Amino acid sequence: MSVSLYYTAHRATPLTEAESASVRRVVAARTATFPYDDEEGLYVYDQAEDEPREVIAGSTKMPFDPARLLPVTAHLLDSVSALRRAVPDAEWRVHLDDLDVPWDEAEGYSLPGIRDADLIADLAAAHDGDGTAV
Repeated sequence: MSVSLYYTAHRATPLTEAESASVRRVVAARTATFPYDDEEGLYVYDQAEDEPREVIAGSTKMPFDPARLLPVTAHLLDSVSALRRAVPDAEWRVHLDDLDVPWDEAEGYSLPGIRDADLIADLAAAHDGDGTAV
């Protein structure tokens, strides 16, 4: 069973051309800095015709390897934070399956312990490269 991060932004007006360009820049920059070539990264869907108020939507499947989970999640949450800052006047929802990820004006989207170097090292030490326990 997989877990995914979902991100959506809704508002009454469509993105302006400047906002669309800003979103494309964020996606390109964050994709270029994604830490793993073999994992799913930030993915923004094409605009849905049947959801005119949905100005941004996307999802990313989380890695199975516990040693990669925190770095990937942190990178993705930073990416979605950058998207929210590019389109701040929308109603945003970011969630890992049924768990809403809180927004903080200073920090952006984050979860407790997501950047804990000791926890990341412990997860890496406890699992080999294919995500199985050592």
